[in-house]
Amino acid sequence: MSPVLILAGREIRAGLRNRWVIAATGLLAVLALVLAFLGSTPTGEVGAASLTVNVVSLSSLSIYLLPLIALLLTYDAVVGEVENGTLLLLLAYPLSRWQVLAGKFVGHGAILAFATIVGFGLAAMVIAFTGGVDATGLRAFGALILSSVLLGWVFVGVGYLLSVVVAERSTAAGLAVAVWLLLVVLYDMGLLAALTATGGEGLIGRVVPALLLINPADAYRLFNLSGMAEVAAFSGLGAAGSGVPPWQPFLSLLVWVVLPLGLSWLIFRKKEF
Repeated sequence: MSPVLILAGREIRAGLRNRWVIAATGLLAVLALVLAFLGSTPTGEVGAASLTVNVVSLSSLSIYLLPLIALLLTYDAVVGEVENGTLLLLLAYPLSRWQVLAGKFVGHGAILAFATIVGFGLAAMVIAFTGGVDATGLRAFGALILSSVLLGWVFVGVGYLLSVVVAERSTAAGLAVAVWLLLVVLYDMGLLAALTATGGEGLIGRVVPALLLINPADAYRLFNLSGMAEVAAFSGLGAAGSGVPPWQPFLSLLVWVVLPLGLSWLIFRKKEF
């Protein structure tokens, strides 16, 4: 069996022992189901319109929750092994460092993908069972699940990057919280403050789409909330995302998956332990 798959299985088993798989899946499922039931309120019945409303609600939930889960899962992926003394033992085997990092990514990525697909999939099943669902709603929900998995993988890579540049687990934990606040909360607050101060005029108004695309959380929001006209009508993000084709935020998410993971490997392969 491939060393990458062996290491991935090791991470999955560790996630099961630490209840990460159960906790993440359960949390996403419970919140998604609550939003699925509440999503029928605007239309009075669960149907295609309800599924569209739930795409908006679950997107707003995922922007905050998935990055946090991913960072908590991975912030000590490397530095934790160093402190426990297991990394040197692991590197003593005939493994290259890229295989170690790739195995961890496959394992952690599988945990997040499973939690997202099962958690959100249960909500989709409830909506489909309770009322009619049209093709447009299903496409929007499928895009939501796919982009949510990508968003989780983005922050898995960010967690690895933090874990390879610090020397202590506590430092990595603090940086993980700071990065989450910066990318998910403070970035949008700063952008909103700039737009309010300028009235959306001038340079800031013209570069807003680009500023949204370079932040993975906002790229995720753009892809799900303004990519389809039916969803954009409920989300209120149509104006901010106008003129941005759906492939651009999707491409931004793909780049963000590769970029921190690549930087993590470049640092990890040269670092002395």
